[in-house]
Amino acid sequence: MWKNICIILMFVVITRGFAQDETAFCEMLGSRELPLMSKEGDIVIGGAFSLHSQISKLLLSWTESPEPLTCSRINLREFRFAQTMVFAIEEINNSSFLLPNVSLGYKIFDSCASALPTTRAGMGLMNGEKRTSEKNCSGQSSIHAVVGTSESSTTIVMLQISGIFQIPVISHFATCACLSNRKEYPSFFRTIPSDYYQSRALAKLVKHFGWTWVGAVRSDNDYGNNGMATFIEAANQEGICVEYSEAISRTGSRENVERVVRVIRGGTASVLVAFLAYDEMDVLLEEALSQNLTELQWVGSESWITSAHLAKKRYSGILSGSLGFAIRKAKISGLQDFLLKVNPSQEPQSNLLREFWETTFACSFRSSTPDTKLCSGAESLRDVDNAFTDVSELRISNNVYKAVYAVAHALHSMLNCKQGGENVTHPCKLRDRPEPRQVVKYLQDINFTVESGENVYFDENGDPAAIYELVNWQRNPAGDVVFTTVGKYDASHPDGNQLTMNGVNITWAAESVEKPLSVCSENCLPGFRTAIIKGKPICCFSCVPCAAGEVSNTSNSAECSQCPSEYWSNVNHSKCVPKVIEFLSYGETMGALLTAFSLCGASLTLVVLCVFFRFRHTPLVKASNSELSFLLLFSLTLCFLCSLAFIGQPTAWSCMLRHTACGVAFALCISCILAKTITVVMAFKAKRPANMFPQCSAPLQRTSVIGCTLIQVFICVIWLAFAPPFPHKNIVYANEKIILQCDLGSAVAFWAVLGYVGFLALLCFILAFLGRKLPDNFNEAKFITFSMLIFSAVWLTFIPAYVSSPGKFTVAVEIFAILASSFGLLFCIFAPKCYILLLKPERNTKKHLMGRHKL
Repeated sequence: MWKNICIILMFVVITRGFAQDETAFCEMLGSRELPLMSKEGDIVIGGAFSLHSQISKLLLSWTESPEPLTCSRINLREFRFAQTMVFAIEEINNSSFLLPNVSLGYKIFDSCASALPTTRAGMGLMNGEKRTSEKNCSGQSSIHAVVGTSESSTTIVMLQISGIFQIPVISHFATCACLSNRKEYPSFFRTIPSDYYQSRALAKLVKHFGWTWVGAVRSDNDYGNNGMATFIEAANQEGICVEYSEAISRTGSRENVERVVRVIRGGTASVLVAFLAYDEMDVLLEEALSQNLTELQWVGSESWITSAHLAKKRYSGILSGSLGFAIRKAKISGLQDFLLKVNPSQEPQSNLLREFWETTFACSFRSSTPDTKLCSGAESLRDVDNAFTDVSELRISNNVYKAVYAVAHALHSMLNCKQGGENVTHPCKLRDRPEPRQVVKYLQDINFTVESGENVYFDENGDPAAIYELVNWQRNPAGDVVFTTVGKYDASHPDGNQLTMNGVNITWAAESVEKPLSVCSENCLPGFRTAIIKGKPICCFSCVPCAAGEVSNTSNSAECSQCPSEYWSNVNHSKCVPKVIEFLSYGETMGALLTAFSLCGASLTLVVLCVFFRFRHTPLVKASNSELSFLLLFSLTLCFLCSLAFIGQPTAWSCMLRHTACGVAFALCISCILAKTITVVMAFKAKRPANMFPQCSAPLQRTSVIGCTLIQVFICVIWLAFAPPFPHKNIVYANEKIILQCDLGSAVAFWAVLGYVGFLALLCFILAFLGRKLPDNFNEAKFITFSMLIFSAVWLTFIPAYVSSPGKFTVAVEIFAILASSFGLLFCIFAPKCYILLLKPERNTKKHLMGRHKL
């Protein structure tokens, strides 16, 4: 079976281009890989860490066998992860509460952060202890779980091997969202949240600070490509545009890295989202330093944002003020002392320990190495401050610790363990050989709390709870970079407010106290809306002022909102304000002038009334039918005064009074003139001279006046009863203001009232025209004719003016027509008489009135 598995793996590697044939594949893997760190136990846990960060380049050909893969340049951070795994296993072995009387062993291999070494490590973990002379796989796997690896791509490679045997893999640092696919990776678990959440957290972070125009760079592997794809998708949903998205690989060409840095330098975005693995970040920063790439606001992923190595190196100034999400920090009691006790003397045959010691103290155990001091083994790690001894930021190390304990708790449940004690001989039911697939089942159901108080469990996809700390790179008084927690992101927050800030001041790029601005276009102020520029991303836009009656009260508003019907936009189009209400008021010039003319006309009419009353016994007044004259003057006074009802804010009462009072007053006025006209015509049409001034009986005159007026009253009563005028806000004619006016209620009734007055005026005109050739000295019919001509001309002109006049000018036209017709009647009928009464009293005689002399 193992031979078949090797053939499958060989096929995968060859098809991916890593090797040309079976021989090359076996040569690259070398002989069966031995663990770099190991210990026997009842149950063995495998480990795979990127203990080295550099891999030898393969020179492949069809004629020569390739050299075995070699890894170099020890990674002190990853070595700490491996030692943390050892510490956790030793701690569990010394515990009487977890897996009593069961000892845990370990086999730790180097994945070298690459696919081929990971394949070799996976084969070593799966393979048994016996070595064969043939270049094939043999034996059986002795491990029940694997902790690792530190990268998503290498974890996928490991899963392709371990998944065949359903051996669970618990990763402490593989964050690719693709690994949450339970159908493809049913035996995968992790103690670090999926990038599905981190990518969305980064998008919300960028949105929170108002950065809508960002650059992006990623690792060219499963971790970077999947994480960046999720970030770009989430950024688009948040309205964020990515100016460029570049990829780099630590094993790629230097020319590509140089090109990527040039793209970053040439971009206009001042914020760079770096979804990079630790090694790619190191490569990028070296090139950024050589090209003097400064003053960028870096937003980083969890793989490098809390790297003490990057913070202490010479390019830490480039990253000053960086922001990013990190796994929660924890304290592991006893770990620091355990790490400081690591020494080559613990395992003299371990090449890894010797390499670690030589790298840490810059010495060599080989005396033949020139210009290098000799290692004594007595050097103290307490005097060293590097990525291995630094336990101030135990984030990923804590994930390794939790992964080991997760396996232990799963085994504890699977073996039906009881708490150890004196009276219990065999607290755990250790079978001959537990099946790894059973460990998968029990891992899915674990739920425990570690010493730091953190609850550990896995969801249905094998993922933990997605909780991040928002970390900001700041400097302490000594000038050293410290990782300050300034916020938190909890993907499971019930109210949706997943990103919260804790109020700590943030240091920005180049240690500035002012937040950088990163937008493609300047913000559109309230009162403007954004307009997409053709061929540009949605974050690049122009600002278009809101149209009249529309507002936007926020910056970068996508559209302007229409104000409600009774509101209008202010000058800045930033808010809706109540529309100006327009009506003809007494306070404005037009209203004041019309009021003055109205009162002047009423006063003048009263003066004429007084003059007629003073000369009521004279022949002229008597000949003019004093009773009708007084009633006519009274009605004219009402005509002048009723125009005042048209001025001021319309109310229910004023609207009903306006047209009805005016109509009745004019009906009374014209009725009196009609009676006078009939009287004059009848008097001078008499056949007998003796009856030159026959007097119509007073009851007949009163009846005609009252009858004609009552018809108008009847029309007005019907109008008010069924469709009375009412106040109305006209918002159609003028958008920016409300015209407060009186709605007629019934246009038919209005024109009926006006038409009836016109009918009476026409009748007066006809009768007066028939009497135009009466004796000159008493030819009142001529003045009545002339007054009716003026009256008719005014009201005929009123009709088109009334229809076409806007707003308050409609009311002004009505008042003007009332005043003009009233003044016309007053002057045409009473001015000649007042002239004789006041200036020519000698003509105010009966003899003169009956003579042939002109007035």
